[in-house]
Amino acid sequence: MARELFEVDCPCCKAALKVDSQLRAVISYSEPVKKPVIEDLAAEVEKLKGAPGRREDAFQKSFAAEKNQSNVLNRKFDELFKQATDDPQFGKKPRDIDL
Repeated sequence: MARELFEVDCPCCKAALKVDSQLRAVISYSEPVKKPVIEDLAAEVEKLKGAPGRREDAFQKSFAAEKNQSNVLNRKFDELFKQATDDPQFGKKPRDIDL
């Protein structure tokens, strides 16, 4: 008596599984064909040649943001301090015990 095998694709890794319905077990497993990580070596080298410029741009943006960070924090503090002096209930949340 030949047992019927059916094929299922794994939703996680896309592998092909052959399963025996009576035994409820995987009988055969075949891995999916993966594409190569680098298809064109020359194109990848060109990407790497532009990397120092991108790193420098990111560094300059980060440096400018850090220089400006103290001014931003001072401005935020001044605004919140103004709101707190104008309204004595500013920032106070009702506690459960007070209700």
